[in-house]
Amino acid sequence: MKVCHQIVEIKEIISRDKRQGFSIGFVPTMGYLHEGHLSLVRESLQTTAKTVVSIFVNPTQFGPQEDYQDYPRDLSRDTARLEEMGVDYVFAPSPNEMYPPGFKTYVEVTQLQDKLCGRSRPGHFRGVCTIVLKLFNIIQPDWAFFGQKDAQQAIIIQKMIKDLNLETKIKVLPIVRDQDGLALSSRNTYLSPEQRQAALVLYQSLQLAQLLFEEGERRTSTIKQAMINRIQQEPLAKIDYVEIVEMENLDEISLITDKALVALAVFIGRVRLIDNVILAEKGKKE
Repeated sequence: MKVCHQIVEIKEIISRDKRQGFSIGFVPTMGYLHEGHLSLVRESLQTTAKTVVSIFVNPTQFGPQEDYQDYPRDLSRDTARLEEMGVDYVFAPSPNEMYPPGFKTYVEVTQLQDKLCGRSRPGHFRGVCTIVLKLFNIIQPDWAFFGQKDAQQAIIIQKMIKDLNLETKIKVLPIVRDQDGLALSSRNTYLSPEQRQAALVLYQSLQLAQLLFEEGERRTSTIKQAMINRIQQEPLAKIDYVEIVEMENLDEISLITDKALVALAVFIGRVRLIDNVILAEKGKKE
């Protein structure tokens, strides 16, 4: 496995592979890899001839009061795991490599970026889209793999690809959860044992939404209120948002008639966690 830190180096390698006819799979990450990331890597290894994993904690998607400096990092651990799996290349640039002095160009997907997480994290998706587009331009992947846990991110990136006529195809894989249902996240490492237990309320509220839907409830106000009531029973939990939206434009809906994204963000202490589930009539989830 080759670890590259410079753009020119990874571009040369990928160009060579493409000339030889190899398909390129790409998994963008911020590192501190967990099973959720590794499930994407496995899918890439099975789908394409060559797999690139990027490890880059992207400063432009963090707000001034967020955890950029504290975000967990362990490049040697991550690269060892990826090498064991058979990954071909790791691209681990420095912030200065990706954003050299004088950098002034940013990418925005208007409207979509201002909803859900975008309301409480202004500028977040501008940073996400900018780095993802840069990485796509550098790696030129045939396929890129993302997780459903970051549902809004996946929807926004798919829109960016469509609007900008990019060639890369996206595959969104299911959320990977711990045995007790907590969605895997690098930020879970911030949780104390008591907070880790309290964090289960996110999944429990989503399970409640699923149950109500399966029992025939289609009014989003009823489902949302039941979720809010459940979360508020947990003293350590503070709701950022609970929303039920349609899948393309992320607009709020009052009645589920086809399929809908149930998304939430909840603070457990100072740790902000997100999770979601798709509610759909049978046969419509795909």
